[in-house]
Amino acid sequence: MSLKSINLEKMKINVSNPKVLIVIGVSVAGILILTAETRRRRLKGRHTVKEDFGAFIERFELLPFPQLPPPAAKQLLSGLTFAISDVFDVKEYVSGFGSPDWKRTHEEAGKTAIVVTTLLKNGATCVGKTVMDELSFGITGANSHYGTPTNPAMPSFIPGGPSSGSAVAVAAELVDFAIGTDTIGGVRIPAAYCGVLGFRPSHGVVSTIGVLPNSQSLDTVGIFARDPSVLHRVGHVLLQLNPVEPRRTRRIIVVDDLFQLSKVPQQKTVYIVSKVTEKLSGYQPPKHMNIGQYILSNVPSLKYFHEQTSNLQNGTNTLKALSSAMLLLQRYEFKTNHEEWINTVKPRLGSGVSDQIHAAITAQHENIKAYYKVRTEMRAALHTLLKDDGILVLPTVADTPLKLNSKKAILSEFHERAFALLSITTMSGCCQVTVPFGKHEDCTVGVSFIAFHGSDKFLLDTVLDMYQSLQGQVSAVTSLPPSLDLNGNMDASELLKEKGNAAYKGRQWNKAVSYYTEAIKLDESNATFYCNRAAAYLELGCFQQAEEDCSRAISLDKKNVKAYLRRGTARESVLYYKEALQDFKHALVLEPQNRVAKGAEKRLRKQVS
Repeated sequence: MSLKSINLEKMKINVSNPKVLIVIGVSVAGILILTAETRRRRLKGRHTVKEDFGAFIERFELLPFPQLPPPAAKQLLSGLTFAISDVFDVKEYVSGFGSPDWKRTHEEAGKTAIVVTTLLKNGATCVGKTVMDELSFGITGANSHYGTPTNPAMPSFIPGGPSSGSAVAVAAELVDFAIGTDTIGGVRIPAAYCGVLGFRPSHGVVSTIGVLPNSQSLDTVGIFARDPSVLHRVGHVLLQLNPVEPRRTRRIIVVDDLFQLSKVPQQKTVYIVSKVTEKLSGYQPPKHMNIGQYILSNVPSLKYFHEQTSNLQNGTNTLKALSSAMLLLQRYEFKTNHEEWINTVKPRLGSGVSDQIHAAITAQHENIKAYYKVRTEMRAALHTLLKDDGILVLPTVADTPLKLNSKKAILSEFHERAFALLSITTMSGCCQVTVPFGKHEDCTVGVSFIAFHGSDKFLLDTVLDMYQSLQGQVSAVTSLPPSLDLNGNMDASELLKEKGNAAYKGRQWNKAVSYYTEAIKLDESNATFYCNRAAAYLELGCFQQAEEDCSRAISLDKKNVKAYLRRGTARESVLYYKEALQDFKHALVLEPQNRVAKGAEKRLRKQVS
């Protein structure tokens, strides 16, 4: 007998009985409520951010080494917390490489990775291992086994990878900094997409002992941080840098052709960088170049990697050839490292990386020497270009982040465009920092600064020097309405002043104060900004603030008539008649025919007498 028929048999009851009807009614209502509650929970679950943003595979605590007693200096990283990708060995833990099958088939580490020990020795506390793309392949940050960490800046979009969990942990403020590996973009991409700082050091300068390899000729240990001073300190610790170094002039070089390949707005980026370098000492005005053409002329071995249907006569094809050489070198070394394990274990791989790993394991390599020759020539070419004082400025990634679960066809083009930009640092071994540059079309933007191999301190010092001014200009430019967009001449602070003036004329006094305040943050030496804010404060009845702003304006510009008039008004409003009279007299000395000053002086003379 079927379940349906059993239920029908049981339903043969006297429904004319009122009690029965009540029971049936209550039961149906209960079922409806339960169904609605279940549906509500499911819907809620879809929009709930995972605990810790899904950043961690494993949580634990590794305490820092004990602080030495005085007179020993305080540990440089004291009080900071950090996370590590699932490629770093920790004693008595299994390094999982982002793969449950790898973790299942490997033993606990006998020692902790040198880089992790160095951070602990300098006072930092490690709080766990983070999610990453399987076997350090892929650049989306997805992991079919542990889940894709949620991008705190844009939850519906990929976080970027392979070191996705480390980037997310920093962006979500779960840790002060994190480390991951960057082979062909593993730190730079997620840093750009999650809106944090990401540093790929010069190849070979940070120890990779105790770090699972993907491709040794390209692997580096990178750093994520929100605060440039934290990035600077961690960089100094890992690179074992000399804290004192003679200051060098900076040559800023904007890579025009890479901006043409990217969705990052070049005009705004160049404008921001130009305005910052104008105000800082030791920076030459930005110059421009076409890096594709430069590489074409200086890396002859790339002729082995161009597609049969194209030639290298344009820069774009040159960059495609460079990224092809990079991927072939990565696949060759990955195959050498892991082919036996993959063929023996046959690990379960997510769809995002299985094709790439299969391509690496099955690839046939005919001209291996050419891979390394391109790498050598690229380093020499960049050395000639940058020397010890040059810094390239370029988009970190060509495209904005993809939406989660994007189709494979879109992924293919996304990879190709990304690798064209990422291959320059990867194949030259140079150091690179990606810096958050606000948002464009509601997506995070990362702009990179590249210095020559071994110039890590120079680059970190530059980023620390520029960061606050860069963010101020980014904030100002991002907030501009279309009607006040950049015209290539007006400073962002001046544009904010104009917005303040417009708000003032519209009798929006509080808005005017806000705009003038933002302008002052960008340029504290402009007397007009203080004077205009004082006018808005007077309208709001904030006489003390108005007086302070006018005094600041007068200290910057002794001939600012409006500042004397407005300070006099503020002082008169709080019954300081003598001081107010002196202000109006000053104004008359500067402008003897000023009617406002004349009327105020006449009025105040009566008050004082």
